Order: sequence, then structure tokens, then C-alpha cells
Amino acid sequence: MVSDRADNVYEGARGVRDLDTGVPMTTDSVFAIFSTTKAITGTCVMQCVEEGLLDLDAPAKNYAPEIGKLQVLDGFDGDGNPVLRPPKRDITTRMLMLHTAGFGYDFFNEKYNRMAENHGQPSVITASRASIETPLLFDPGDMWEYGTNLDWAGQVVEGVRGKRLGEVMQERVFEPLGMLDIGFVMSPSMAERRATMHLRNADGSLTPQPDLILTQEPEVHMGGHGLYATVGDYMKFIRMWLNDGAGPHGRVLKKETVEAAVRSGLEDHQRVVMLPGVIPWLSNDAEFFPGLPKSWSYTFMINDEEAPTGRPAGSIGWAGLANLYYWIDRSNGFGGFWATQILPFADGVSFTGFMDMETTTYQAKTAIGVA
Repeated sequence: MVSDRADNVYEGARGVRDLDTGVPMTTDSVFAIFSTTKAITGTCVMQCVEEGLLDLDAPAKNYAPEIGKLQVLDGFDGDGNPVLRPPKRDITTRMLMLHTAGFGYDFFNEKYNRMAENHGQPSVITASRASIETPLLFDPGDMWEYGTNLDWAGQVVEGVRGKRLGEVMQERVFEPLGMLDIGFVMSPSMAERRATMHLRNADGSLTPQPDLILTQEPEVHMGGHGLYATVGDYMKFIRMWLNDGAGPHGRVLKKETVEAAVRSGLEDHQRVVMLPGVIPWLSNDAEFFPGLPKSWSYTFMINDEEAPTGRPAGSIGWAGLANLYYWIDRSNGFGGFWATQILPFADGVSFTGFMDMETTTYQAKTAIGVA
């Protein structure tokens, strides 16, 4: 789908929800949206800041005490056991929002993958507390590394609000925006419309994985990846960012908060880098617009120069593991979302399709009211 500030200007669906059943893909199909969840969690964080309930530069352990117990992984000893030490400084919520706190993902980081394979570190898709109570890969603030930071930011929100993250999202994001088909736990109607996960094989074919479903009894509401949603509902969230924080049923963020949230927060020594595919069935090597500088905000990737698709410098966007991608162009007043349920991430067919969709949107932008 593609939307301007007022409404969707394009909606389309192709293919099937499940190659075994042949049920057609529809515009109201439900997807595991993975890391496109992060921006919604970040919105809840910024609401806490607006209300004076959260200091982004205070220790995050003030709000989520368990994060203060985590140590830095300095490597492994001769017997293969992890070498741990206390961090040099406290993690702040700002670091969590910017992915500079020290957390990673096992499918993008060899050390975490080793912790998973040899030391029982659970996968984040288990939605367990143990899956986020992991060692840090470096001292907080030292560098940028994409990981479970927004899961912890969700825990900060829970500490501030005294409610589960899903309840906070429902009250403060979903209701004001009229988002009905979204949640950490699917309604019966959503479950009926769920698209099946598929794995891309070496020969290019796809194999359905009907049992690959995010747990519907999550111990932790995973603010980094746990939501199910329709593309139509996510477009309502995108429109909020296009409209300076306003929604059809109330304001979600103040205009000045939106403006602050879409600016880079990284320091000179913190750089957005390519994500190496460490677990091949989950991710290929992944990078948007190789060769172009990119930065990070609360909590989006920013392309610092104009992209080959036509996306102007300063636009925001991100992605989800099963090849879901979106972008938000606030300067031109439109954005789009592309959703599949295909692994591994950075699938050549899916990503190319998204890039083609975005490029076509810019080629046709006069048709959606952009001069």
C-alpha cells in the first residue's frame, strides 16, 4: 500500500497466503510484522518523554531494573565459556532507541549465535524474558549494533506505565489511530486471515512453514518484533508520522516530538553498518542503499542522501525479518509498506519488489498530489 497524508492512494495484493492451500493474498491479510513493531514501541517511549515521566538520559534500570544486571561479553576463554565483566557505564533509554546500548541478534552477530548454540541463549522469537537478558556485546554507547534494544525499551514503557506494552499500545496508539487488526496476540478474525511463513530454498522455490507462528502466549510483549497486523492498519500509523503526530481520533505525538524523533541521534563514532547474515535461513547479508550514508533516529533508519529510488535525503523507514519494508517521506507527504512472509531476510525477490514499488511511486508522484 501507498498513502498520502489523507488516505491510501494505492492498495494491492498478489500471490497466495499459503502455497499449500492456495488461499489468495488479500489486502486484509494478517502478517507477523517483526521489526516494523519497533517504531510503534518507540512512539510509546516518546509519549512517556512528552509527559515528563521518562528521562531518556537517566539509567534505564531506573524503569526496568533487570537491565542493570547485564554484563559485557568480552569473548570466550580457552574452554569456550563466556568472559563477562561489568559495563563501564549505564544503559540509557536513548541508547536503546538508537541501538547503541550493546545488544545484538543471534542472526546478525557471531558472538550471540555462539551463545545460542553453546550456552543456551534463547531466540527472541520465544518471547521469553531469558531471550532479552543477554550479555552486552560492547560498553553502552560505544557503537551502533542492531538488536534487542527496543524489546528493552518496551520494558521501560511497562515500568513507567505499570501496564503491559500491548495495553499501552492499544490505549495510546491503536485507538487514536483506529487500528483494529493489530496486536501481540491475534484475535480469531486475525488468525483466520494470517499469511503463512515461507522459506526460500536454494533453487528459488518456497516451502510453506504453517507451524512457524510467533507465540500467542508471550511472556514478554516484544517491543522489537512481536506484533501481528494488516498492512492497512500500519498505513494508519504511517499517516500519523506524515501528519505531525495527529490521528483521526486524537493526537498521538506532539509536532515537536515528531520533528525530534525523525532526526539522527547518533554521534560521530556510531555508524549504521551492513547487517551480516549469520544464520542463513533467517537472514542474508542486509543493507539498504549500499554506499549511501545512513543514520538512526527514534526509531527509524534515515537515508542521509537521496536514494536511487527517489526517496529524498532525511526520509525514514525500516523493515521486518520476513521481508516487510516501509518508508515515510515527510517532505513529500507519502509513504508505503510492502509485506511478505518469506525468510530469509533481504530476499532478492522480495526486496527488489519493494524497491520497484518505491521507485514507481516516485515516478508517479504527480498522480498522488505531489508536485
